Amino acid sequence: MAFTARSEQTRSAILLAARQLLAEKGYEGTTIRAVAAEAGIDPSMVMRYYGSKEGLFGAAVDVDLRLPRAGQWPRERLGEMLASHVVSRWEGDLSDDLITMLLRSAGTNSAAAERLRSVFQHQVEGLVQEVAGPGPDARRRAGMISTQILGLALCRYVLELPPVVAMDGATLTKILGPVLQHYLFGDLEAGGSRPG
Repeated sequence: MAFTARSEQTRSAILLAARQLLAEKGYEGTTIRAVAAEAGIDPSMVMRYYGSKEGLFGAAVDVDLRLPRAGQWPRERLGEMLASHVVSRWEGDLSDDLITMLLRSAGTNSAAAERLRSVFQHQVEGLVQEVAGPGPDARRRAGMISTQILGLALCRYVLELPPVVAMDGATLTKILGPVLQHYLFGDLEAGGSRPG
């Protein structure tokens, strides 16, 4: 019993150290030795629990977009509500450094790119399937929604494009909402919108 509690404490200390270092130094700048030193343990313990730097990275960067159930939002305002949630997730009450670190690392690191791809594919697609049903159309809609969310995040938080950085959260939500609404319910072939 004490061994299991100690193991969980060690795992938690490793993950906490890894998250702190990843947020500060990115994937390339975070080493197994640095994580072990930050956690106050031997590097062999990190390898014992996670097997490799990639295994540790995968466990430490378990990003949840915290998307609410789409049924909680009125259908006609879903794009606006999703835009507001996204802005809050990146810079409001729901923000954390890991999601920004993951975005920064995705361009140069295949493990970060795969993690980001997986997060957006599964979580955004789940929301789209909830409101639009499953199938290839849901995948395309989720993909297009992801382009908007990730494009905004890249320009605002990584590239720091001045006109995008200068906007407040309410303005971003107002601009992004109709675009997300279109990708949720609009006709992706004709550029028009379907009723509802």
